[in-house]
Amino acid sequence: MRYIKCPYCGEKSSKYGRTRAGTQRWKCGNCNNTFTEKVDSSAKLLTQFLRWLFSKEVQADMPGKGRTFRRKTAKFWSIWPLPPKIEEQYDVLYLDGIYLSRKLCVLICCSDEHVLGWYVCRYENSRGWKALMERIVAPRVVISDGGYGFAKALRESWPHTNHQRCIFHAFTQVKRYTTGRPKTVAGRELYELSKRLFSINNLGQAAAWIEELESWRMRHDAFLREMTMDEFGNQRSTHERLLKAEKSLIRLIKRETLFTYLEFIDIAVSPYNNRLEGGVNAQLRAMLRNHRGLSLERRLKAVYWWCYMHSPRPLSASNILRCMPTDACIAKAYQVADRRYRVDRSIPHWGDAIVWNELHMSTEFPTYWD
Repeated sequence: MRYIKCPYCGEKSSKYGRTRAGTQRWKCGNCNNTFTEKVDSSAKLLTQFLRWLFSKEVQADMPGKGRTFRRKTAKFWSIWPLPPKIEEQYDVLYLDGIYLSRKLCVLICCSDEHVLGWYVCRYENSRGWKALMERIVAPRVVISDGGYGFAKALRESWPHTNHQRCIFHAFTQVKRYTTGRPKTVAGRELYELSKRLFSINNLGQAAAWIEELESWRMRHDAFLREMTMDEFGNQRSTHERLLKAEKSLIRLIKRETLFTYLEFIDIAVSPYNNRLEGGVNAQLRAMLRNHRGLSLERRLKAVYWWCYMHSPRPLSASNILRCMPTDACIAKAYQVADRRYRVDRSIPHWGDAIVWNELHMSTEFPTYWD
């Protein structure tokens, strides 16, 4: 049988007639207070809010042009859905970042099925990557596009994890220097050689490709050594862009991150970062494009909501409202931390500083030793 707890003392209550509006009235048998049960529809509204956020629905097409919807769901923009802590080891993980503005980047880690972690930072650096990796168990292989600071964070957080650099990003880096239509013979040969990265299927073909790259350097060594005098009277390499393209490939070969996907037999490792680029980042960009006009903070929280709802085990709407922090909770935590820091800095502890009364006596007799 359904019963209601008293909001004042928490004891069992029984029915006690109805109000003029027809609402059921309840009376507590312990404290004799009467009350009506308030229906909390926040979980239902949160479900509607997320359904709208992940769809192409426009608020202008809603009844009243979305004014009622915005008023009822405005409180959900203050929630921060935080990433879970992943304690299960995965064979292959994909890491990449998506920029929401020039100085706001969200680093994302995902598996073949779910989004496992996300972290917001100003730009890609080792500190941001480490903060993302520390909440996830180290996988066997990680695939990335080689963002700034990623190699350092990988060495410190996941030292035993193999790194596969995305083949497509390695090719586009060469294309950035040679362009799609190189004008020199050496440039055309290097561009065609980099395109052959997509057709390498075993270690033998990889070794042959590396030998062809070395042969290319030997054939065009004199051409690549040509120097030019700039306007300031300094000598610079005439074909500097070609040298940068070659150096980008040589660096990946020396770090052994170009053909990592060929070294595993028991698991399937993709040489591309398409799972994250096309499966996550593309969906996030589509969502932000469908709801263009959001402020930067709301765009960031929209990314957080999408990532959390695609995590392995997201909580129900009611549990999200109960557990996830809000802007007010975070601001209060910062105020408490700031107040504690100021107190600790202003009050000297034992042995931290010299107290004035330890060296001065407030008496009528003069002291000349200080």
